[in-house]
Amino acid sequence: MTTKISLHKTLGTWLTLGVTSLWLAGVIASGLVARHEMNEVFDSALKETAQRILPLAVTDILNREGDAGLQRALALKEHDEYLTYLVRDASGKLLLQSHDADPRTFGAKPREGFSETPTHRIYGEGAISDTLYIEVAEPMAHRREAVLETSLALLIPLIVLIPISLIGVWWVIKRSLRQVVLLQQSIEARGGSDLSPVAVNRLPEEFEPIMVSVNRLLERLRRALEAERSFTANSAHELRTPLATALAKLQRLKTETEDARVKTRAGEIEESLRTLSRLSEKLLELAKAEGGSALSETCNDLVPILQMIVNDYERTAPGRLKLELPDDSVTSALDPDAFAILVRNLLENALRHGASDRPINISLTGDGTLRVANEGEVVPPEKLALLRNRFVRSDTTTVGSGIGLAIVDAIAGGAGITLNLRSPASGQFDGFEAELNVAMVDMDS
Repeated sequence: MTTKISLHKTLGTWLTLGVTSLWLAGVIASGLVARHEMNEVFDSALKETAQRILPLAVTDILNREGDAGLQRALALKEHDEYLTYLVRDASGKLLLQSHDADPRTFGAKPREGFSETPTHRIYGEGAISDTLYIEVAEPMAHRREAVLETSLALLIPLIVLIPISLIGVWWVIKRSLRQVVLLQQSIEARGGSDLSPVAVNRLPEEFEPIMVSVNRLLERLRRALEAERSFTANSAHELRTPLATALAKLQRLKTETEDARVKTRAGEIEESLRTLSRLSEKLLELAKAEGGSALSETCNDLVPILQMIVNDYERTAPGRLKLELPDDSVTSALDPDAFAILVRNLLENALRHGASDRPINISLTGDGTLRVANEGEVVPPEKLALLRNRFVRSDTTTVGSGIGLAIVDAIAGGAGITLNLRSPASGQFDGFEAELNVAMVDMDS
């Protein structure tokens, strides 16, 4: 089982994923660049802080009276220090530190330049011939927090923009494929007999060559069908007159001759001519059924039409036709002539192939369901599937043209309704049944 692929959904999904992936890649790249630039700024701040504090610290230490030991820089008010510093001599002795500095953060001896510990970034610089050193430390967590906040500042707008982008992409695709959707709807609304060219105005450039080829195919198909229908109709029509003339001359010959053998041969020929005449009539009906004239411009009540047709056949098969009609009318857009042809062929099929001593049940329900059922031998499933084809009969010994059900199926197809064939018939152990809902006519067919 193949899965249908929607061009709209495919384009929308992949374009949205592509745009989102590019934006995420842009955010990641921007975050990496921002981290690099921020590290440079923070390193510059460490270096500048050390260079600004060092002269003041040296002056303070040199101006002390005697050996005052370690002193802690006073804080004007309590606050968290992002930058802490120590001032030590070359041996590592502490001389001055910021109020919140932790000596364990720094190494045992001072070092110049940048260095890192698992928790801090440190910059050291010496003074007075490298006898005094200042080291300024910054927590790495502070940098990570700054990078994280910057990345979030870039990512949060993206979270808002992704659904907007999704809506925008789908709107643009829907608008771009609007003409394709209209084309699809116009083709779906066509009936099976409408082979006129499909309008290709304002179609996307990629679809226009496809529809041009489709229109060429439709034109070739229309010509082929018209040629076939014209040949069938003309052939059947042209056969009418010579058949009628031949039949009349043969009947005259039968009345004029006294020879029994000639009369017998003339009777056989007469029956053959009548069969050929009936076949030409069926071919005319088939041509009409396939000509797309199954629908009427107005709805008609089918009950009196069915009643009239059954009454006509009652004369040739008295007592065999059992008709059930609804109390109310059954209206349909099916053409009355097409409906009459359909019913006649179903009745003829039942009379020819059903048991000659058993009744034929014809019913029309209020919802438009027409059933014609007869008793008789069960049609095998493999033959039942072929009965819609032309010149196919379930029983080759029975007189008939073999196109009656093909005509019924053509009319049903032209009206957009389904012909159901069953054997055995519903509620029976044998027989044959044809069923279709004549009220469920597709006006777009």
